Amino acid sequence: MQFKTLAFLSILSILLFTGCDSKDKNEDSKETTTQKVNKITEFQLKTTNDGIINLKLDKDKIILKDYPNKIVLLNFFATWCPPCKAEIPNLVRLQNDYKNDFVVISVLLEEMKTNEELKAFMKDFEINYEVVNSPDGFDLARNLGGIKSIPTMYLIDKNSAVFQKYVGLVPSEMLEVDIKKVLER
Repeated sequence: MQFKTLAFLSILSILLFTGCDSKDKNEDSKETTTQKVNKITEFQLKTTNDGIINLKLDKDKIILKDYPNKIVLLNFFATWCPPCKAEIPNLVRLQNDYKNDFVVISVLLEEMKTNEELKAFMKDFEINYEVVNSPDGFDLARNLGGIKSIPTMYLIDKNSAVFQKYVGLVPSEMLEVDIKKVLER
């Protein structure tokens, strides 16, 4: 009986701390010098409700012009990814619990997904935060150094500095501890 419990807990922990491999096979890891010089630093990310999120990369900062004085969790995900789906209830709860100081923005890394399909997905999972469905999301992922596994999240403080990068499914308690640390700054 103990062996079964131990095996179950081992498998569960492996699933919790792994992510899905990104299906973006077009990403070439060998960049030429000219590509590095011509990196995009400003993005206009279109949301599912036809809004625009203005974002700028500046050295080690991710500047979200539309969310001044907010802590931002920038989440890269796909609708086919089981760990991405598993983290949604935690993100919804965090968005509710810290709504005055914190915002979640999810960037879809999935091609050929219509806004209607994505809105149905959002309704099924009761998503209460902004979701980006834009080709610029792929450009943003590349310019952040490439997203190799999803979910990948960046916790950005109120000064636009990256406080923490998370790869794979993250326990909500860990996210909440980090949010509280950023709030105390």
